[in-house]
Amino acid sequence: MSEERFGEFVLVRRHERGHVAELVLDRPKAMNAVSTEMARSVAGACAALGEDRDVRAVVLTSSHERAFCVGADLKERNSFSDADLVRQRPVARAAYTGVLQLPVPAIAAVHGFALGGGCELALSCDVIVADRTAVMGLPEVSVGVIPGGGGTQLLPRRVGSARAAELIFTARRVEAEEAREIGLVDELVEEGRDREAALAMASRIAGNSPVGLRAAKRALRLGHGLDLPAGLEVEDAAWRSVAFSGDRAEGVAAFNEKRRPEWPGE
Repeated sequence: MSEERFGEFVLVRRHERGHVAELVLDRPKAMNAVSTEMARSVAGACAALGEDRDVRAVVLTSSHERAFCVGADLKERNSFSDADLVRQRPVARAAYTGVLQLPVPAIAAVHGFALGGGCELALSCDVIVADRTAVMGLPEVSVGVIPGGGGTQLLPRRVGSARAAELIFTARRVEAEEAREIGLVDELVEEGRDREAALAMASRIAGNSPVGLRAAKRALRLGHGLDLPAGLEVEDAAWRSVAFSGDRAEGVAAFNEKRRPEWPGE
C-alpha cells in the first residue's frame, strides 16, 4: 500500500496494486469540516485520481472516529466578508464536483456525523456504505443558506422529491436505520465496519474491466433523467466505446479459457 498527501488534510492510499484508491478526509481536529484549504485538496486529489488509468474504484473515508464530515467550516465562514464568500464559492464547489465527476465508481464509507457538505460528499458517490453510528442530514436552512454542494439535486435522485423536500426543509438528522430504509444509504453494516465493507466492495469492482467500468458509469450518469429512447442512445454510445476495445477481447477470451482476465485497460 502506498500513500500520497494532497495538502494537509487529504490523504490518498493505494490498495489492490493501485486499482483501489482510498481518499481519506484527514482533518480530525475539526471533524473534517471543509475549509477552503481542504476543499482545494479534495478537488486536487480527485483530479489526479480521475487521470490515473490504474484506478478502477475510489473509496471516500474519514480518519475521525466519530465523524465522516460535519460539513462546511463555519468558523472560517464566520470571518468571511461577502467578497471572501464569493471568491471561496468556486473552490468549495470544485471539491463536491470533483467527487461527483470521478470517472470510476466511487463509494462513501460513512460513520458518525455526515452533515451538510459531509452528506453531500457522500451523495456525490455512486454507493454509500454506512455503519450503525451514521447520522446524516442537510441542516443548511437552519443557518440561513441552502445545500450548495449538490444536495438539492442529488438527494431527490436518491430518496424522491417529496422525501428530499421534507429532509431539507426541516433540516432534521437521519440516523442509520432510517437512512437505509429511505434509500439514503445503500448498505448498512455493523459499527466500525463501514471502511472494511466499502473497501471490499471496491476490491470486487476493481476486478472488472477498467474500460467497462468507466463506460458503465458514464452511461449511468449521462442517461439519468432522460426519457427512455434518449437514455438508450446514451447506452449505445457507451457500448460502442467498449465493443472493440482490448478489454472486451480479453474478457471474452478469458471467459472461454476459464481463467481470470488480465485487463489491458484499453
